[in-house]
Amino acid sequence: MTSFIELTLTPPLATIALNRPESHNAFNPQLIAGLTEAFQTVGQDETVRVVILTGRGRSFCAGADVSFMHAAASYTFAENLADSQAIFDLMNAVDSCPKPVIGRINGAAIGGGAGLVSCCDIVVAVERATFAFSEVRLGIIPAVISPFVLAKIGVSQGRELFLTGERFSAAHARHIGLVHHLAADEAALDEKVGERVEQLLLAAPGASAAAKQLIRTVAYQPKEAMRETTAQLIAHRRASPEGQEGLRAFLEKRPPGWQ
Repeated sequence: MTSFIELTLTPPLATIALNRPESHNAFNPQLIAGLTEAFQTVGQDETVRVVILTGRGRSFCAGADVSFMHAAASYTFAENLADSQAIFDLMNAVDSCPKPVIGRINGAAIGGGAGLVSCCDIVVAVERATFAFSEVRLGIIPAVISPFVLAKIGVSQGRELFLTGERFSAAHARHIGLVHHLAADEAALDEKVGERVEQLLLAAPGASAAAKQLIRTVAYQPKEAMRETTAQLIAHRRASPEGQEGLRAFLEKRPPGWQ
């Protein structure tokens, strides 16, 4: 597990924190691998009953790291495919964790960060938090996170938010079902998270795991079936002229050609 992830075990709780506050907890390969490993670890730990996922600093997760975007601009198709599959596997590790996962959303959640939010069972967000599925503004699409996001907010909301890429408030995130509870500040955030933990601990551990599996079985088809499809889609988009232009424009701090 990398230093970009803090895993704190205080049974029956496990707290997993994204720990790149200077980069707004943005994704890079090390963070993605460390976060996947952390969820695999707590999922197998019989002393853990509830998992809390949060970020250090004032952001939850800003999506892709700028330095990673520099590298991705020159990735081969195979490299893009492998990276996309790793992100899908991270989302799936959070989504399929047998323990209840509470998202403690302490700030902005953009792109893949908003995808992580959609994988949590219960989400409590501070009111100042903002969200976006901003990929189309970079010439790409939210492909590998889409099965998880659409399962949470539905196709109708996804149509607007995926197509505009616009930022939206925590209040709107609650309105569309991405967030369950709002908190005025960090103290209130911790209070509400604590109250949710208390309620979750009233349930039998085996029943909680079975209830999560029930939802996955009944509500929608297994997301794993979408792994190759979505990874191929984003890999193609990253290598496309629009994807390359969007990445270059972002890195050069200028509007892309289509704006």
